Amino acid sequence: MTITLTPEIPRTIRAQIGWAIRDTWVITCRDLAHWRQQPGAVIANTLVFPIMIVLMFGYLLGGAMTVPGGGDYREFLMPGMIAMTMVFGIGATLSAVSADAARGVIDRFRSLPMAAPAVIAGRAAADMLNSAAALAVLTGCGFAVGWHPHRGAARAIAALGLLLLLRFAFLWVGVYLGLRFYPNPEAVTAVRTLEFPLGFLGNPFVAVSTMPAWLGAIALWNPLSSTVTAARQLFGDPIGANSSWITSHAIIMAVAWPLLLTAVFFPLSLRRYQRLSR
Repeated sequence: MTITLTPEIPRTIRAQIGWAIRDTWVITCRDLAHWRQQPGAVIANTLVFPIMIVLMFGYLLGGAMTVPGGGDYREFLMPGMIAMTMVFGIGATLSAVSADAARGVIDRFRSLPMAAPAVIAGRAAADMLNSAAALAVLTGCGFAVGWHPHRGAARAIAALGLLLLLRFAFLWVGVYLGLRFYPNPEAVTAVRTLEFPLGFLGNPFVAVSTMPAWLGAIALWNPLSSTVTAARQLFGDPIGANSSWITSHAIIMAVAWPLLLTAVFFPLSLRRYQRLSR
């Protein structure tokens, strides 16, 4: 005779919260274990690629770059480069989620007696830890090339917090797109290319004031641009001599944009997850 033991599902709110946290941590550890199994990809994406971009723009192209209003280009570049790393995290999340969904891993997790949101919450936690590591690496690279914050530790920490807030919002964009397009690998690849117009149609590398008026208006209202400008203001770096309303209120917008994106894509991700394989 075979006896199957089914764990008792917690009934009180406190017990359910603890259950969800434990299950989320289990999934987070599972996702982090992939780092040990694929160290080459982690080193390339988290270390080599961001450092290469900083060195290329800072030294190879930086000598030909001027910042409107004055200032050192490398100091102008660093907040933008860190923000670009947060943008490229969309593709990492999208690929990981779509791969798990396509292989049936998410369906197997959903068949287990575990907290329903733990699967995507664990993915979110693992990706945020990955992004925090990338942010630390890029910040250290910035120090190595002569960049440093000018307005104190508290404002610098606030700037890093805004950058991670942007990553948190983009994370849910990646989760939703991964769950939405996983049956079609070609579609996943096509969606990943959207990172480039999102990243380059903004102010990470050049000042908006140097763009044609119509293009500058689009770049100004890119959520990425608000976070980059706010980080530059908090770090005390040059912002590129732009006097628009959105630039003057960059810190407010750097909070508002991620909250808006999260308010849209978080429920969409949950709904898509709940409807998976139905």
